[in-house]
Amino acid sequence: MHIITWLGTSRRRLWSIGKFLGLFSLCCLLIVSCNNRPTPEQTANTPSTPGNSRISVGTTLKPRTLDPADNYELAAANVLTNLCDRLYTYQLGTSELQPQLATAMPKVSQDGLTYTIPIRQGVVFHDGTPFNAEAMAFSLNRFIQNGGKPSALLSDVVESVNASGEYELAIQLKNAFAAFPSLLAFSGTCAVSPKAYEIGTGKFKPRELVGTGPYKLVQFTPSLVRLDAFNQYWGEKPANQGIDFQILSSAANLYNSFRTGAVDIAYQTFDPGQVESLKQQAATNGWQAIEEKSNVVTYMMLNVKQEPLDNPAVRQAIAAMIDRPLLTERVFSKQAEPLYSMIPDTFDSYKPIFQTAYGDGNVAKAKELLSQAGYTKDNPLKLQVVYPSNSLTREQIASTLREYAAQQLEGIIQFQPQAEESATLFGNIPKGIYQTILLDWYPDFGDADNYIQPFFSCAQGSVAGGCEEGASRSQGSFYYSDRMNQLIAQQRQEQNPQARQEIFAQIQNLIGQDVPAIPIAQNKDYAFAQKGLQGLQIDPILKLPLWEVSKGTKG
Repeated sequence: MHIITWLGTSRRRLWSIGKFLGLFSLCCLLIVSCNNRPTPEQTANTPSTPGNSRISVGTTLKPRTLDPADNYELAAANVLTNLCDRLYTYQLGTSELQPQLATAMPKVSQDGLTYTIPIRQGVVFHDGTPFNAEAMAFSLNRFIQNGGKPSALLSDVVESVNASGEYELAIQLKNAFAAFPSLLAFSGTCAVSPKAYEIGTGKFKPRELVGTGPYKLVQFTPSLVRLDAFNQYWGEKPANQGIDFQILSSAANLYNSFRTGAVDIAYQTFDPGQVESLKQQAATNGWQAIEEKSNVVTYMMLNVKQEPLDNPAVRQAIAAMIDRPLLTERVFSKQAEPLYSMIPDTFDSYKPIFQTAYGDGNVAKAKELLSQAGYTKDNPLKLQVVYPSNSLTREQIASTLREYAAQQLEGIIQFQPQAEESATLFGNIPKGIYQTILLDWYPDFGDADNYIQPFFSCAQGSVAGGCEEGASRSQGSFYYSDRMNQLIAQQRQEQNPQARQEIFAQIQNLIGQDVPAIPIAQNKDYAFAQKGLQGLQIDPILKLPLWEVSKGTKG
């Protein structure tokens, strides 16, 4: 949507001067009566009016729904984080969990299947309904049973959720899962009012949100999501009076809206050139340019069932030839960093196995491996590289790989870029028709498991036949390894953080050896703020904690 979606009313024929004066008088009365509730357009154009401590945030991300049980997109997650409370959240700037609606970390049974969680008292929902363990159990059961897009996150692991006391929750798991508390920090698992919602397949309320967070929802239109500070909030009150998310139609509109002062904060999504332009202008204009590593990773998935990628030497050769510094400079304009594991380096368990095993642009090793596999200039390896047609970044990665291979490997590898419409691409991935795919991964929760299990586990299959049922099939690699399945199960059961980290090291070694996927880049996140704003930061998991932001004195 444009920052100003309309500029006036439709013209109507005025049949008399008297009728005109009557309408004019009525409009004046309406303007006076509505003066305390500005329109989205007024809000967008006056973000820094003296005495106005509301914060306007410009974004191109348009929420499909605000129902926590059905949202699985970044657009609404940014809003829900500020509207909702979960049992657990993260210490800002870290991946360390801390209680939110819980009062302590869970007590876990010896078999790892039962989680007992003490619940906070003195909390009320935005509609005045008291919060207790029954309300939390209702919220989690609704998330599971209503069958929304993210429901499998809990339904796959949770057997039952019950209130074991007025302020105590008991959750029974189907299988031990050490990262389960991180799942309870997912934005969709927030508490919602039992009076405002109901349990039942497909029973969603996309235009509403009645939670317990520091803000309450007061308006949701295609161009504006308006939040007011909740004066009955149980925790520390927000540093501002409210948030106005201005939904803009393009990166160009977002860029121009910030430059002209129409929004206080600009966040997601810019083109790389716009980011560079705003960074260069920041010092002159007094803007804040905030850069932070994100947990979003760009990677290449390899179909290990298809020839020639069923040969490990071919997969290793591709891993050796990838030049990450070249890609991050040429494609990402240095707005990403080279990534050498499927687990980002924001996690303690990160091990740069692809750096130690293959390096970057290791042409000699790539040629050696390809020669072992029988490929030469006269018998080149021809490889399809598929990417979503709406992703300029991944199109440029594919093109750069093609040019690099032609020049540095003298045509022994011939990459063949192929764009696919997103719906077609993701529908075809489990069918196994693509050789390699360039993809981005946006994690669901802040644990290293979320970069391993969804990619490399397989419930049914064999080394010879590949994955027949399971995560690696759905991701398009069809990778099957008994050892990998064992390691994934072990890390999910292990409650000791150090022991679990050692298991992740073994998992990363195995990925480096078998190469079912190749990590390429870890993206950076950017936000820009007008002069005088205080407290803005980007959190790798929570993104923008806007309750921390306030307006200082303009210079």
